[in-house]
Amino acid sequence: MKESTIDKPTVGITTYQEDASWRGWHRHASLVPTDFVAAVTAAGGVPVLLPPSGAEPEAASVMAGLDGLLLVGGADIDPARYRAEPGPWTGVLAPERDIWESALLRLALEGDRAVLGVCRGMQLMNVLYGGTLLAHLPDRVGNDDHMPSEPVFSSTRLTLRPDALPGTLLGAEYDLPCFHHQAVDTLGAGVVATGWSADGVVETLTVPDARFALGIQGHPEVGPCRPVFGAFVAAAAAHRFARDRGGVTAV
Repeated sequence: MKESTIDKPTVGITTYQEDASWRGWHRHASLVPTDFVAAVTAAGGVPVLLPPSGAEPEAASVMAGLDGLLLVGGADIDPARYRAEPGPWTGVLAPERDIWESALLRLALEGDRAVLGVCRGMQLMNVLYGGTLLAHLPDRVGNDDHMPSEPVFSSTRLTLRPDALPGTLLGAEYDLPCFHHQAVDTLGAGVVATGWSADGVVETLTVPDARFALGIQGHPEVGPCRPVFGAFVAAAAAHRFARDRGGVTAV
């Protein structure tokens, strides 16, 4: 018997807010690379795009119908959110995304939903827990290996803890595409680093007390990294199962 879409877990995916062009049109748009959508769909989830739509009340209304949250990359997080000042390398900020996605993330974690943070999404997870960010990674590591001058992904070899996500899925070492000029500096309380690049940059982190809360600085959607998305959507499905049977209180 064919599985009904309603039986599948719903996964909210945040969006970029960018000037874009298509079929002769040039407009400001809410968009997301289809790599994310395809990875969630292939893993058995139903993707729902979440452009900035307000703050806490609106986020609570949206999260009530979701089983997982996927935070994608994009603009730098406002340094004020981690008690810092903008510097010469601070890019164009997106305060509406900071407000919206912080509210979504907090509610997702409080509601025991599955969370996957990619690039900026991982950084937002760390900031939510009180951690800080390196404003410009090349100033620390002395090179542009993590973000080439051209808009193309580089490859980073990750050394992963084998007893924690994502090492339990990928093994002790894994090569992942990356493109980022910022990174985790100090870890937030309750956040645990679980993967590093050769130069010591934190590349993955988890929130151990959560159902599934994984941050990855690289881009598993580009691979795509099926084990990560498979486990993420499976955790979202477990939330849906518990919610349908009254074991989870909607937030």
